[in-house]
Amino acid sequence: MGKIAIVYWSASGNTKQMADAIADGINRTGEVVEIFSAADFPTERVVEFEKIAFGCPAMGVEELEQDEFEPVFTELEMHLTGKIIALFGSYDWGDGEWMRTWQHRINDDKAVLFEGKGIIVHGTPNKDDKQLCRAFGQRLAQEMINKK
Repeated sequence: MGKIAIVYWSASGNTKQMADAIADGINRTGEVVEIFSAADFPTERVVEFEKIAFGCPAMGVEELEQDEFEPVFTELEMHLTGKIIALFGSYDWGDGEWMRTWQHRINDDKAVLFEGKGIIVHGTPNKDDKQLCRAFGQRLAQEMINKK
């Protein structure tokens, strides 16, 4: 059975709420999911997961968080070729440029970007946003179920 990892960084808690809702969606399918903050993800475990959902909010001038998340993600990039990668995060201002840039990186890494794009939420996830994240998690897991 394949496993799914969720690896995220969150300052305000918004992206953590998204990660938790995605994990809830995966759990509802009966698939195996493990959730990690970026600082707690053992990089050598990347090989154990068929799919990884990465979450990071837009920081600074629409970029990934530089001190914790970016170093972990950069270290993992060489191991993402052929893996199914889902992206998610929250933002406060801007137009989602950080997500578009991140999506291009995934494609450059020769990974498979789940659904062709990441999901973003403006500010604190509301009830509808959390449902969007749960459904995203369910679809991510369902794709694995359909392959069995």
